[in-house]
Amino acid sequence: MTKTIHIIGAGLAGSEAAWQAANMGVQVVLHEMRPHVETPAHETDQCAELVCSNSFRSDDADHNAVGLIHQEMRTLNSIIMQEGDKAAVPAGGALAVDRDIFSAGVTKALTDHPLITIEHGEITAIPDDWDNVIIATGPLTSDAMAKTIADLTGEKELAFFDAIAPIVHAESINMDIAWFQSRYDKAEGAGTGKDYINCPMTKAQYETFIHELTNAEYGLFKEWELPSGAPTLEEREIDTPYFDGCMPIEIMAARGPETLRFGPMKPVGLTNPHKPDNEQPYAVVQLRQDNALGTLFNIVGFQTKMKWGEQTRVFKMIPGLENAEFARLGGLHRNTFINSPKVLDENLRLKSRPHIRFAGQITGCEGYIESASIGLIAGRMAARDALGASFKKPPLTTALGALLNHVTGGANAETFQPMNVNFGLFPVPENPYQIMPNGKRKKLRGKDRKKCYTDRARIDLAHWIRNNRQEEEAA
Repeated sequence: MTKTIHIIGAGLAGSEAAWQAANMGVQVVLHEMRPHVETPAHETDQCAELVCSNSFRSDDADHNAVGLIHQEMRTLNSIIMQEGDKAAVPAGGALAVDRDIFSAGVTKALTDHPLITIEHGEITAIPDDWDNVIIATGPLTSDAMAKTIADLTGEKELAFFDAIAPIVHAESINMDIAWFQSRYDKAEGAGTGKDYINCPMTKAQYETFIHELTNAEYGLFKEWELPSGAPTLEEREIDTPYFDGCMPIEIMAARGPETLRFGPMKPVGLTNPHKPDNEQPYAVVQLRQDNALGTLFNIVGFQTKMKWGEQTRVFKMIPGLENAEFARLGGLHRNTFINSPKVLDENLRLKSRPHIRFAGQITGCEGYIESASIGLIAGRMAARDALGASFKKPPLTTALGALLNHVTGGANAETFQPMNVNFGLFPVPENPYQIMPNGKRKKLRGKDRKKCYTDRARIDLAHWIRNNRQEEEAA
């Protein structure tokens, strides 16, 4: 086997895979079709461009599975976490980034690496002389490559829809109505406790907003976005398989008038300083900083397929946004993934073509960090193959190992759907109990129970890293 790894797709997974493999001493060619072939959502030709939210979600490594996987990736010299930390903007206990600074940093690091070559142009098929390949084409795989993947896997393409939230110019927000505050004044990481702009609603305002939202005009998906089967676009949209993690706000609202008030518009942990006694609003729309300058804020949880003119009309009904100027309006796009538990082996290799690996969201992991983490593992696996060595997978008790297991066989192939990392993917700790002064055992709950998972994961990851290092030195 040659020592060159060909990686198709320079999104988060492909970029991370290239970085990991090159740092193990293997030559990498990273193929990116942009700008020669555009996608419906990307705007640049940069590596690791963020097209949805700018948030990597919770950075709490003690009590949150996402925060834990952040920590594990940092430990393994992740380029995504390295540049994410450099580009961080205030977001309470979350890690959010300036998307332009972030992607520029990833692109520069990869371009400057002596073992990485970036080639622009669409790959529509796998050349016969490529014997070590990672397909990381992500949710917006081109039609030609999607057909190739369908031919390789023998599986019909699966799809759900990923969503984009609107972005507002900060100077256009009415701060006589809105105010800065993180929920419960939580300040972590780059946050200050005042990281979100909050727009309050009374009960009457909320009910009017819900009425207008659910009765607004929505655009149809494009022909290429929808699965075939029904004769018309309207009929085919009825069965659109949305992913709950990026549910359009109008779909949530249609589930019941109070759904949003217990979801992205929940008012808990927030008090309105413009009102007597800092009263809690009936509902709140939050905006999160989207760039390092603090000039752009995205509307949290407001992914939508509403027509652009309707978005401007309906969202300007939100108190504080009556004069909002939008840097970008919302939208939805296709997100393609394969039935990984059925077609991939435990090392992310295609069972029918073992020299081809898959990585990132196309494997059925959901989220920026989850995508990058599978890229991290795939890059290391491919590098070990190129070096003629075996790869020992991270333990199931780690966030990396738990997510890898989910997409390579831990999930039910018959009902496989995209998944964020969560403690439900981990084995239950052997002894999640606290010994009380009377000698009795008390079952741990809440944060104490989550800490059992993260403490165990840190210990097991350290053992895994140490054992791998010893094996590499012995070889």
